[in-house]
Amino acid sequence: MTDDRSENQVELSRRRLLGTVGAAGAAGLALGAAGGAGVYGAAAGSGAPYTDAKALTTVGATRAAFHGRHQAGITTPLQSRGHLVAFDLSPGAGRKEAAALLRRWSATARALMAGEPSTDDTGIALDAGPSSLTVTFGFGHSFFGRTGLSSRRPVQLDPLPAFSADALDPKRSEGDLWVQIGADDALVAFHALRALQKDAGTAATVRWQMNGFNRSAGATAKPMTARNLMGQVDGTGNPKPSEPDFDQRIFVPRGASGGQDWMTGGSYAVVRRIRMLLDDWERLPLDRQEKVIGRRKSDGAPLTGGTETSELDLDRFGADGKPVIPDNAHSRISAPEQNGGAAMLRRPFSFHDGIGPDGTPDAGLLFVCWQADPLRGFVPVQRKLDRGDALSAFIRHEASGLFAVPGGVAEGEYVGQRLLEA
Repeated sequence: MTDDRSENQVELSRRRLLGTVGAAGAAGLALGAAGGAGVYGAAAGSGAPYTDAKALTTVGATRAAFHGRHQAGITTPLQSRGHLVAFDLSPGAGRKEAAALLRRWSATARALMAGEPSTDDTGIALDAGPSSLTVTFGFGHSFFGRTGLSSRRPVQLDPLPAFSADALDPKRSEGDLWVQIGADDALVAFHALRALQKDAGTAATVRWQMNGFNRSAGATAKPMTARNLMGQVDGTGNPKPSEPDFDQRIFVPRGASGGQDWMTGGSYAVVRRIRMLLDDWERLPLDRQEKVIGRRKSDGAPLTGGTETSELDLDRFGADGKPVIPDNAHSRISAPEQNGGAAMLRRPFSFHDGIGPDGTPDAGLLFVCWQADPLRGFVPVQRKLDRGDALSAFIRHEASGLFAVPGGVAEGEYVGQRLLEA
């Protein structure tokens, strides 16, 4: 992991690193000054720009690196705010227009992630620093046909199979281009979203957009895995950067995408909007909820005992002769050892889009998972969950997308350049 740390460095204060929660762990992270170089904003009473990181809180000064071996936003710690947005190329736009758009987007992302103003900056985030902003770009299956690059489309980007429990809205699924934005400040995140939308100009239009959130940075007294809107600790079973095979499971090695070397160092993102049927879930007594998941709600520990990080004892039976962790428990069915070692790095956001006419909340999980090959990561696990997961009665998959996210870029490059200029 030494190369990742040097090539995809994220500047974090000690407080931020120790406060890491959720999926990512600390891959590619390095302790250092609290970012802040190039921070812009209005000095008190003067209207003049300043670059003093001391004027910012720890959260505001935290900065992620745009350049590196991998794009930011994959192993970066979960941020408090997120936007997922897909674009379709406009009629008549092709490879040339796509390349120009990715150049603009990359320049904007680099500046904003450094805490600098973008071109024609709106001033929305004028008083804030980088706030852990990350911007991540990916390509959908349809992008390659529209740009005359069908021969460069990896087989790993073939459409996901249909699952029996899906209730997908095609208008909120897939897309030519995908952008993931994350930040620890809501205005910083929106600022990036607005800047990228303006950058699209006439080259692309928004197909769909989803907004999400997580617990705020520093909200807990000690580092804790995030909870979802069901109140469950969510992300315990993620692969860890310290594991020797982490890179090969999450990032694409050279020669592994059917000769499409432009994906080297990249990853594949599966995106699912999962509605949680919270009224039904909350009517379940606590012991029933815990059996559905296979873990204690209080601390995320397996029902077989221990702590959150204890291994599931899938062979333990109770006094009633039944498995302590039920056969259809979510944690049992999704466990890597139950799926031939299939692994994916889950990095979701929660969402709440209001109360429906029937009084039920339109809320749930913007599920985002990362893997070197979705046919070996997401697909086999989801097939098993589709056949018998106890949690399925309390969730509904309403949108879906699969995107090829190329590797990171060096100074002077833009994201996707190795594809678009080959």
